[in-house]
Amino acid sequence: MPVTVTRTTITTTSSSASPTVLGSPRSLYQPLGLLRLLQLLSTCVAFSLVASVDAYVGFSGNWCMFAWCFCFAVTFIIIVVELGGLQARFPLSWRNFPITYACYAALFCLSASVIYPTTYVQFLGHGRTRDHAIAATAFSCIACVAYATEVAWTRARPGEITGYMATVPGLLKVVETFVACIIFAFISDPYLYKNKPALEWCVAVYAICFILAAVAILLNLFDCTNALPIPFPSFLSGLALLSVLFYASAMVLWPLYQFDERYGGVPERRRDSGCRSSHIQYVCGWDRRLAVAILTAINLLAYVADLVYSARLVFVRV
Repeated sequence: MPVTVTRTTITTTSSSASPTVLGSPRSLYQPLGLLRLLQLLSTCVAFSLVASVDAYVGFSGNWCMFAWCFCFAVTFIIIVVELGGLQARFPLSWRNFPITYACYAALFCLSASVIYPTTYVQFLGHGRTRDHAIAATAFSCIACVAYATEVAWTRARPGEITGYMATVPGLLKVVETFVACIIFAFISDPYLYKNKPALEWCVAVYAICFILAAVAILLNLFDCTNALPIPFPSFLSGLALLSVLFYASAMVLWPLYQFDERYGGVPERRRDSGCRSSHIQYVCGWDRRLAVAILTAINLLAYVADLVYSARLVFVRV
């Protein structure tokens, strides 16, 4: 019988134990433990600096504060679970959960590190509040690097048997869902697409692909990949192919109907009356449209890479 050799071998069934079980105070002094302490410290300092001067007004400020608090809380839970050796009692697969969370946390902190200074800090006057906000941004960047380092450290290596979320397609699922959430934030005002069937289709594409990718993540986190009526590898391949086709249509329709005058679009920012003034709590319509177009392109590339990598994986039932 011929043998097929691939770059990575993964498992899609349950394994409650972590590949690296800490379970003692000494484990905090191991490289991964020290990395998580850095994550805990940097996120704590970031939200503490901002909270001490009440420097989180509006959507952007609240989002950044949520990102830092959420990352701090979940990192604290992970440290407690590993110190207590409670991985087997944790409700989610410990092979998949830590790296899934680390990837989300890296994206959360990255978004906060970009959004906070560009939409909030630059509007602050010189003084104590601005200094605290700048320092919080620096610690947010440190946290982002720390979480990204954990992802790079714990991801699947060639020939390694590990959880699906530690593979490149698994991590791409995290990126896809996160980018979709950012898109939803930008299209939260229905006037951007209402009464235009082509744009409403784009919104449907974002929602459908987000749901499918989220289902794939949850099936792995809850070890329910065998609950599908079709083999999980087939589900992943079909999901990636369908999402590529859907996003390709959105990549054409969204810019066409938002920026082409022939289809009622606004080709230049200066023509949008709402973009003539800058405000700390407001992102104008034209900027929202452009952001969604860029994020659509990013997600399309992510789904294409997901499709390519998914076709090269071999799933081993353990």
